Amino acid sequence: MTTRPAPLTPGVFADLLPAMLADLAELVGCETPSADRAAFARGAALVARQGARALGADPEVLVREGCTHLRWRLGGGPRRVLVLCHQDTVWPVGTLTAIPWSVVDGVVRGPGCLDMKGGIVLGLTALAQLRAAGTDLDGVTVLVTGDEEVGSPTSADLIREEARGCAAVLVLEAGADDGGLKTGRKGASMYELLVTGRAAHAGLEPEKGISATLELAHQVGAIAALADPGQGTTVTPTALVSGTTTNTVPASGRLSVDVRALTAAEQQRVDAGMRALTPHLPGAVLELRGGVNRPPLEVASSAGLFALAQQVSARLGLPAPEAVTVGGASDGNFTAGIGVPTLDGLGAVGGGAHAAGEHVRTTELPGRAALVAGLVRAVLAAAPGTHGRDVGGLGLPDEGTGGG
Repeated sequence: MTTRPAPLTPGVFADLLPAMLADLAELVGCETPSADRAAFARGAALVARQGARALGADPEVLVREGCTHLRWRLGGGPRRVLVLCHQDTVWPVGTLTAIPWSVVDGVVRGPGCLDMKGGIVLGLTALAQLRAAGTDLDGVTVLVTGDEEVGSPTSADLIREEARGCAAVLVLEAGADDGGLKTGRKGASMYELLVTGRAAHAGLEPEKGISATLELAHQVGAIAALADPGQGTTVTPTALVSGTTTNTVPASGRLSVDVRALTAAEQQRVDAGMRALTPHLPGAVLELRGGVNRPPLEVASSAGLFALAQQVSARLGLPAPEAVTVGGASDGNFTAGIGVPTLDGLGAVGGGAHAAGEHVRTTELPGRAALVAGLVRAVLAAAPGTHGRDVGGLGLPDEGTGGG
């Protein structure tokens, strides 16, 4: 009988907290807004160096349409676990001047520390310790993408490609404010409605014009009515632009619309409603752009992995995690959308993502790293081809099989 490796407990990772904070400080100190490809490439080089140290191998550097992504495929066997991260942030270069890196009273601050550079450090630290403890990481893939914050236009296909055939996708986005795991995420759709009317002098002959502003006013109400609060579906008209001068009937305008839905059926219902919009004013022309960006991460997609996380937490002496459904989407929506079991929110715990108060609680980092390590080890041991239970059941491996 094979002896079970000793669990990597929170205490093991507590000893590594200074090193984790040093790595996080290095990543936060290199600002990586999604749109600044040069700045992002510099950040990717730092992640590559940290990852090479942790994983014992350099990553593949995948540049798609100028955007840098990093991929480590460990071992030569079938892909079994995808650890999914992104290192782009919403913060422009220069934000560090206003929100400098700091660690005060157990609270880390700095742009991107929570969303989601803290998750990258947690994942690499967890995998490094698994390697050091003798766990065979054959079948683990680590993917760090570069455009999540802008809808993953160059990485969505890559993410789906890496997830197919895996037993589990572990998404190291930030946890809920109380540390809960994100077992459900709304799907996101993004639209732009363009209206073409006809210009005319607003004082001399307004009746000869077709007002894009008036047409948009009618469309805003029709679009907002597609929401269904009872189903958790939000349809939010956001940015609106129309006209060019104050004395001209506006000939063109555009409206952006943000849609969030808990189920694919609701997402498709709204999509059909958006495509059924018709002009209200005679002669006005509508053009709809956009559509579904990310499918929902439905709770059923994460149920097995969440149960496994509860078992791992109990074994490690961690508080039982709570399941949380959130409105924001992530790259985990893509993997759940193709039917791969996906658990999100395994990254750092804090609050204030995308806001000036973004922060990470240092006391949560050791337990989070231990949970990630335990999940990876358990899924690998339970996957087909091992002596553990079939990963479909997502139970912890039997005693003596090396899981835990």
